[in-house]
Amino acid sequence: MTKPISHPPPDGKVRTSKSSVSFENTSAATITNDDINTASDFQLQFKMGLEFPSYVLAALTATGGAIGFLRTNSKPSLIAGTAVGLLYGLGGYRIASNEPYGVELGLLASLVLGGSSFPRAIRLQKPVPIMLSLLAAYGLVTFGDAFRRAW
Repeated sequence: MTKPISHPPPDGKVRTSKSSVSFENTSAATITNDDINTASDFQLQFKMGLEFPSYVLAALTATGGAIGFLRTNSKPSLIAGTAVGLLYGLGGYRIASNEPYGVELGLLASLVLGGSSFPRAIRLQKPVPIMLSLLAAYGLVTFGDAFRRAW
């Protein structure tokens, strides 16, 4: 639990050092580096752990596209599965490397997958589009929640 950041007294002077900032006329007002980093830590805690679902979704969608190609000789299945898998994989890599836009890439991949699979699942009611819709829904909830919490 972090301490709230105190404001300097009106007549106080600010002293700084490498590890903390304090105000001259009071000993109670001290801001540490831990207090300064809480906003970025708050955003990071919702990103941590998202690389694993991203990698799993990448493997499932890319494998599904390859299986679709092998079973029906469908090039669109191969291309779409590989593209969505690459988006999930790149998002997972960026999340694991603490680079920007990892969660957004996972959310984009889920939107693309959901946009193509939801209508087919409703229209055809076959197992493959339904399973793809469930994967997309999981990605939308997972990455959408992380995106919402980060902002």
